[in-house]
Formats: sequence, structure tokens, C-alpha cells
Amino acid sequence: MSVLLHDVLVYDRSAPAGHTGPLDVLVVGDRIEMVAPHQPVPEGARVVEGRGRHLLVPGLINAHFHSPANHLKGSVRSLPLELFMLFESPSDERLAPTPREAYLRTMLGAVEMLQRGVTSVQDDAFLMPFPTPEIVDAVAQAYADSGIRATLALDQPELPEAEKLPFVAGMRRALGPRAGLLDEPAPASAGHLLEAYAHLVSTWHGAADDRIRAAVSVSAPQRVSPEYFAALDDLAERFGLPLYAHLLETKPQRTLGTEQPRFAGRSLVRYTADLGLLKPHTNVIHAVWVDDDDLDLIAEAGATIAHNPVSNLRLGSGVMPWRAAIGRGIPVALGTDEAICDDSINLWTVAKTAGLIHNVAGLDSDDWPTAAEVLDALWLGGARAQRREGELGAVRPGMLADLALLDLHTIAFTPLNDLREQLVHCEDGRDVVLTMVAGRIVAEHGHVTTVDESALLDEARELFAAKRPLVESARQASAALVPAYQGMVRAAAGTDVGFTRWVGGR
Repeated sequence: MSVLLHDVLVYDRSAPAGHTGPLDVLVVGDRIEMVAPHQPVPEGARVVEGRGRHLLVPGLINAHFHSPANHLKGSVRSLPLELFMLFESPSDERLAPTPREAYLRTMLGAVEMLQRGVTSVQDDAFLMPFPTPEIVDAVAQAYADSGIRATLALDQPELPEAEKLPFVAGMRRALGPRAGLLDEPAPASAGHLLEAYAHLVSTWHGAADDRIRAAVSVSAPQRVSPEYFAALDDLAERFGLPLYAHLLETKPQRTLGTEQPRFAGRSLVRYTADLGLLKPHTNVIHAVWVDDDDLDLIAEAGATIAHNPVSNLRLGSGVMPWRAAIGRGIPVALGTDEAICDDSINLWTVAKTAGLIHNVAGLDSDDWPTAAEVLDALWLGGARAQRREGELGAVRPGMLADLALLDLHTIAFTPLNDLREQLVHCEDGRDVVLTMVAGRIVAEHGHVTTVDESALLDEARELFAAKRPLVESARQASAALVPAYQGMVRAAAGTDVGFTRWVGGR
């Protein structure tokens, strides 16, 4: 099928005004075939009128996301990550999803993203208590059915809590008779998880005309053994996959270098590099509590940082050193993180936050992010993270036709003063009138065309309302662990690590 986007302005990062046009953009199959003025309408093509006041941009790329919490938005108050996780994903087998639940919650996120012009997502899915083929299939099938482009990994630890956290002796004292919980094995062994990956890669990598791809995830280096880490890295090398690793998201993670003997005083970035596992395919997720040595290692490796500023604010993690990373040439991408720690899946607000939060980092104003840099992270950084450079992130012939059309005849763009500034600081997704993935129109005028949204919402509302008492029961049980985890978080907060990523201070 062909689509002609007629008389549209086209986002162009190299143009002085940030756009060119009006132009016609011809899409044939899943690719952009031509960007030029006054194109004839191919026989049988659908014509979308831009009337000179609609802007065509690359589809937004959500570089970091966790779909299993899509149905939990607004249900946990702001807390530090280590406390937040007790209530976000409590360890309770009764909360294991059915395939239908996994499908519906994944679809909720896909619909929300497509409505706002997000055409690609990297889903670091934690499938509690462990992934099964049926649940992996349900998640991937939802993405396939929705029409979005998705890169799916399985975010599962395989070490006990005592090996993942600092200040464990204090936690044992606080837990008393329950201290043995820290030593319980993870729900799935490395062997079990590698079998799940074998299923994911063999069944879904390249599925849905290559819209669905696999990735691998260690969750975080402290949560896995070096052997499992190396096995996942081998999969990434063999199949050309991204590897996701949460690195130095919080201050407790910074203190692991001195508080966990196996790290021998090294930061988690240095530890990963010393294992030979910091590579160009690595997505360094968060990178908040990194120092100059860590950033040098990330730059030398050619890895990409996935920046999640809204999540970092929600959880009080701190402010990632944007200028220090950009100045080293490190590619930076943008992510929403999970719905429960953003309370929406809106990449436009993430871009705005990225354009603002670094202004309070104490840097000279010349070093604050520019709108152009934020947009580069949104598109070029996202493509780099997803290992689809040269295919995504720009509107030009030969690129995959993952596109979003914005109406500029709206409050956000009236008058049109500076396109880049208004895309970053004024747009919130409400002006997206069309979303296209792989040449197929999958959302128009605020509604996804691939599913029955109303029926989906009805079913999800009823299903997850019925499960809410189990969620609340599990969270109440987790509350007993709060004093021990709170003590650990406070001990880390009081530790001098030589720098801070918090602003405002005492």
C-alpha cells in the first residue's frame, strides 16, 4: 500500500528553521520512497492532506520502558527506588499474570504510546515471578497486534537480595527472624532464564515483518552473576541485539562498590567494563550516580545512555550529568521508564523534563541542554539505542516509515516562533493527528485504528479491578520489610561518595 502525505512541513534537524517544505512525502510499503514537492498521486494510494500547516516528524522512540506495570499507574506514592520496588512488584505468586492479563496490560501501554506518536519502544519486561513461554508470547503478540515497533527483553535477576544490596548487615539486624528472606534464591535460575530467551529469540526476533525484535537484559550488573551476564552478552553479539543494564540509578547502587566485597571498590560501570561487557550494544539505563571515570568508560565503549528524567524525579534518584555525557560524545536516548513511575507513558513530557531539569545542575547556562539536543536524543539517540541507526529517527528516502503528523494550527504552535523550542517545551502529544509504523497508519485523531479501544478499556478495567485486592494484600505484606530497606537507603544517603546528584540539598 502507498500513502502520500501531501503538502506537509517536514522536520529537518539541519534546516535553520527546523523544517523544510511544504513537501510531499511518498511512502511505499514500509519505507519512505520520496520527499519532494508536487508529487503525483500513485494509483490506489491514500492521500493525507497537510494543507501546509501539519508537521511530519520521525516517530518518537521510547528507549526505556517496563510494560508489566502499565495497569498500576497512580497506585504507589513517590519513594526511593529500593522502597518503591517493594510495592511495585511484590514477591507474591498470586500476582503472576494470566496470558490474557499480560496481553491486556501490554496493549494498554501500546495504545497510549501510539496515540501520542510513539512508534517504537524498548520494553525491558520484568515478568514476575519468572517468564514463561505463554507470557512472553502474550506480551509480544500484543505489540504485534497493536502495530507498534517493539524490542523486547526479559528483565529478571538471578541472585538473592543479599548479593544485590549494600549495608546488608544492618538489614539483617532490622529484619531479625525474617533475615533469611535476603538469602532466598531468585525465582528463576540462569538456566531457566536462558531457556526463556531461547524461546523469545527463536519465536519473536524478526516477527511481524521485523517490527518485533528481541533484546537481552541483565536488569543490573549487581543482580546477576558474571556468567549469566556473559551468556546474555553472547546472545547480543550473535543476533545483533541491544543489551539493557540499569547502571548507577540510585545512591545505594553507588555505595555497592565499597559495601559489596565482590565489587572490590569499583563502581558498577568499572566492574562491567572490567568484565569486558561494556560494549556498543549496551544500553546504560539511568547513569545518574556516575563519575567522570564512569563516563569515560561509557564513551570509550561506544555505549548509549537511556535517560529517564521523569522517573528519576518521581523516585528521587537524582539528576543525570547530561552535559558531561554529551560533551564526551556519548549518545543519549530518552525513555519514560514504567507507567507506575511516570504515571503516564508520555515521551513528550519526558523531552520537556530533559530540557528543564539540567538547568538546576549548577552549570553555566551555556551548558544547559538545547532544544535541538533534546530532539536529537529523542530521535537519533533512540535509534542508536535500538540498533536501528540509519533506519529510524529521520524523515528521508530509504528510512523506515515510522512517522507522526502534528497539527500546527493549535495553541502549542500559535504563533510559530521557534519550532524546536515549541516541540520540546509546548507540545504534550495532544496535537498528534496521525501515527504511522512501517508505512501503516495505526492511529488517527487520538485513537488507535488497530484495536477496539473501548472494548479493550472495558475488559482491562474489569479484569484489573478484580485483581486489585490481591495487589493490596501483597503490598501490605511488603510493608513489613520497609524498616530494613529504609535503613539501607538512609545509610547510603549518609555515605560520602565524593559527589552528589541531588539538587536543593539541605
